Amino acid sequence: MVFFGEYQVNLSGAGRFLLPKRIRELLKGNTFILTKGFDGSLSGYDKEDWEKRATDLLNPPLLQPVDLKERREIFSALNYLEIDDQGRFVIPKNLLVYASLSNEAVIIGVGDHFEIWSPEKWREYNKKNKNKA
Repeated sequence: MVFFGEYQVNLSGAGRFLLPKRIRELLKGNTFILTKGFDGSLSGYDKEDWEKRATDLLNPPLLQPVDLKERREIFSALNYLEIDDQGRFVIPKNLLVYASLSNEAVIIGVGDHFEIWSPEKWREYNKKNKNKA
């Protein structure tokens, strides 16, 4: 499974978004994982793939402050979300606030996962990184 593409989506009420069909088709079942990502985005994972990754995240020693900080960030914000029959899902309020999402979002494929960005943050990120290679 390889997530790819860039999709503009609109909010259809109370944090409800339509997950693009090309992203949905790569998920096994109607449940996926959503948590805080990098640069103010949200990261989405296939449930089965996430559960394999979680094992790797738990392998570093618990007493390392950096590892504990990362675990807190990822696991405290992590949600198992269900996609309804129309392909919609609801982003919890804490994640909406974290990602500055309101009426619109940009969903991008990043290979092994997908990200959800506010359009403003996505434009800023692209502008900032345009000339970096």
